[in-house]
Amino acid sequence: MKKAFLSWTILFFCNLIWSFHFTCIKLTQDQVGPYFTVWLPMLLATIFLAPYAWRDFKKGNKRIRDVLIFVQLAAIGAFPSQVLMTWGTQYSLASNAAILILALPVVTAVFAFFILKEKMNRIRWISFGIAIVGVLLCSTDDIRNMDMSSQYAVGNLLIFLAILGNGYYNVGCKKVAEQYTEMEMVFYTYLVMVILLAPLVWYYEPEMFSVIPDYTARTWTGMIALTLFHNFLSMLLFFKVLRYLDATQVALSNYLITFMGLPIAAFVLGETLKTQAIIGGALVLASTLILTIVDSKAARQKKEEELVNVNP
Repeated sequence: MKKAFLSWTILFFCNLIWSFHFTCIKLTQDQVGPYFTVWLPMLLATIFLAPYAWRDFKKGNKRIRDVLIFVQLAAIGAFPSQVLMTWGTQYSLASNAAILILALPVVTAVFAFFILKEKMNRIRWISFGIAIVGVLLCSTDDIRNMDMSSQYAVGNLLIFLAILGNGYYNVGCKKVAEQYTEMEMVFYTYLVMVILLAPLVWYYEPEMFSVIPDYTARTWTGMIALTLFHNFLSMLLFFKVLRYLDATQVALSNYLITFMGLPIAAFVLGETLKTQAIIGGALVLASTLILTIVDSKAARQKKEEELVNVNP
């Protein structure tokens, strides 16, 4: 119980950091392009992690071919989730993206079912339903402005492909989590991502390098937060938690991002926080508590029963 509670506490903190993500992007968008916003913080995080990843690589007696799995995970999972989401939002509407992202826990659960043989029990379905209602309340304005017409079909398709990539990456990392340290998993993923993103940055946003000296305090705040918290600390903690919780549980917890992102945006950016959003956030929090307490207890009892059956 203590380990489960600690894991959920860490996961809650990860979602808190991720909920700052959109606010940080807003802080940087006046001076920094979308690709550079992803690439530079990821590059810096990769540099920070390099000595620790090299230490773990040698300690684990691994060879280069042992880490090639992250080329696949990054190329098929992390890269599409970053790049296609950016492209898709450019060709569609932000409200469309906000609604389509609700499919992520479902997509992750499907991948977890086929790859990890995880199952959606009754408790998880109840938690999922409560979270959906909560997020819909938080997204009332987005739903009202949503437009899935044919002119946005390409953008919507790209967004959905990005969600597929995100779900595959999370489940794939869960599958190999026991073989690598948190430092290694983040470093290898970012290294591949930096290499894949570099041509896009140099082709579409080459001027981004020259404007770095002109960054305002607002832009520096956003970029530093993206580097240290979003790309560094939160990912290390996330991979640590991924060892102890099911991928489906982790995915359902992502609805906390909406719950915590709304008050952050209201406080930092001065955006309005409406009553239905507060109610929706409370429902999202309630669904997470159900997963934390009830589902964790059920999982623990199931393991105890399996041990009894093995050793009667």
